Amino acid sequence: MGQTARRRGLTGVRGTIPLDLLLRAYRQGAFPMGETAEGDRVDWIRPHVRAVLPLDPFRTPARLARTVRNATWTVSTDTAFAEVIARCAEATPGREETWINGAIREAYVGLHAAGVAHSVEVRDGTRLVGGLYGLRMGGAFFGESMFSRATDASKIALVHLAGRLKRAGFVLLDAQFENPHLDQFGARSVPHADYMRMLDAAVEMEPDLAAFLAPMTGGEAEAYARQPTIQAS
Repeated sequence: MGQTARRRGLTGVRGTIPLDLLLRAYRQGAFPMGETAEGDRVDWIRPHVRAVLPLDPFRTPARLARTVRNATWTVSTDTAFAEVIARCAEATPGREETWINGAIREAYVGLHAAGVAHSVEVRDGTRLVGGLYGLRMGGAFFGESMFSRATDASKIALVHLAGRLKRAGFVLLDAQFENPHLDQFGARSVPHADYMRMLDAAVEMEPDLAAFLAPMTGGEAEAYARQPTIQAS
């Protein structure tokens, strides 16, 4: 999620990204990344090695698990998708360049309107302090990017995402590239062929979308995330 290192894959495009093309690319194991946040070129990336976050169970560091259970922040889904992706696209200290350009933002807002892209929002009162977004396909969820404007806010969003995915019956959480931030959650890299076998199986599933979108407390999110899948329904 949000890693700038990349491997070029399919032929890139400029300008508007057709939504059907975007979905076909994901089904083939590829995803889009912009050259720069200001440019209009989008490259299709299909890494030889893909990072996934195991859901059975999802690993949550002990300190963070306590924070998730006890946080007074409000966590929601799909209440501010456009704002979340805009925040993810912003440059911040230590991340002066991002890959989310206007074409990508427009495409994912379109996918959200179509009901296949989702966001998780973390608020301190009315202030949006963290969140993430991605898209679903069958029982697979492709995590795209996350942001944080307060300590642990993006991590809380990720645990809530995992809890909701487990409750709804998803089996694959794609993280694109492994990085130190995701390693603490048990991220592992798998060869492309293995990833495609996982994806092929996942897209045939029909998770409970209502269970994914329904409200969830921090305690429920942490509990669902750490349960073995057989107990998560």
